Amino acid sequence: MKLNTIAPAEGAKHAKRRVGRGIGSGLGKTAGRGHKGQKSRAGGFHKVGFEGGQMPLQRRLPKRGFVSLTGARNAQVRLSDINALPIDEIDLATLIQADLIPRNALSAKVILTGEISRKVVLKGIGATKNAKAAIEAAGGSVSE
Repeated sequence: MKLNTIAPAEGAKHAKRRVGRGIGSGLGKTAGRGHKGQKSRAGGFHKVGFEGGQMPLQRRLPKRGFVSLTGARNAQVRLSDINALPIDEIDLATLIQADLIPRNALSAKVILTGEISRKVVLKGIGATKNAKAAIEAAGGSVSE
């Protein structure tokens, strides 16, 4: 292969449409813009969503709901994952270090999936009602 022989793939390039060049081109006279009006003129432009002064759709419809920006940064941890950790005192940093939750997590909550058979102390980590009961039944404690 030589630099002077490189060509684009077949069909990758096509000629730009030449408008306003006579009746024979099929795009003469009004050049595909129709007759009169703002969009037929040079520089005729309005912003996206503009409806000619009518109240635009995004303002006619009611605002609804709320999407929390921190909701995606609340992690869940299984009870069986907690049981597998070799450490007895578990906090957010411990879970991040063990790769059980993402590095950008702001909070964590233990859910009742699996079993726990040893005593663990959770500090600064939430737990569901049943998960808390299971941890306390195994002799551990939860302090949020």
